[in-house]
Amino acid sequence: MIKNNLQHALIILTLTLSFNSVGSDKAHWSYESGKNGPENWGHLEDNFITCSTGKSQSPVNLTNMIEGDLPGIEFAYQAGGELILNNGHTIQVNYKPGSTISVSGHTFELKQFHFHSPSENTILNRSFPMEAHFVHADKAGNLAVVAVMFIEGAKNPELEKAWNRMPEKADDRQSLFINVDARQLLPVIRDYYRFNGSLTTPPCTEGVWWLVMKNHVTASKEQIEKFTHTLHHPNNRPVQPINARMIVQ
Repeated sequence: MIKNNLQHALIILTLTLSFNSVGSDKAHWSYESGKNGPENWGHLEDNFITCSTGKSQSPVNLTNMIEGDLPGIEFAYQAGGELILNNGHTIQVNYKPGSTISVSGHTFELKQFHFHSPSENTILNRSFPMEAHFVHADKAGNLAVVAVMFIEGAKNPELEKAWNRMPEKADDRQSLFINVDARQLLPVIRDYYRFNGSLTTPPCTEGVWWLVMKNHVTASKEQIEKFTHTLHHPNNRPVQPINARMIVQ
């Protein structure tokens, strides 16, 4: 729980720096093994230490799930994806205010969504060609991420609206001619797994609600390859230990 206004401000600042800025990282970090790689993120800056010491880190391999009475997620998304950017670590679509999810009595606003290839989370040891993270925050600064897995298949028309404007160079951004509707990137059946985790990039802040869709959506081989060719490298953090956490379905 976030207990005071200072903590609220820090979480909002973390969200802004981690997800909505281009080229704002103080320390250079990368997905490649080495001194700047995931195994050393916690030592690159003092405020990255949670990447090494945290006990509820993401992503994870979702396994040994327990049955629970999970409430449905109420998606109230509008077509609000208006800006696409390449920050060197991912391709991200920033979202207009006003689109929300409600779950367990909490409402979170969609801030942006971005992509990883291959998937960061795995399900029963299965990796997917691509994974989308829909990042939300509530008024107190608490974060919730809806994760959607992509498999290779039919071309995804909603994804193509963004891909048509994908910046090829890091630190570049483009306005979208047609607002992307995040709802159209979700599976039709929205059963999900839930666990407590963290941001998957520095500073690896914990206390994030993870809501991983059980069902996948498709993207064409060409769409997946366009993403990987633009980034020039995989952008998935290795799976992290579950420790004492439960994964509920």
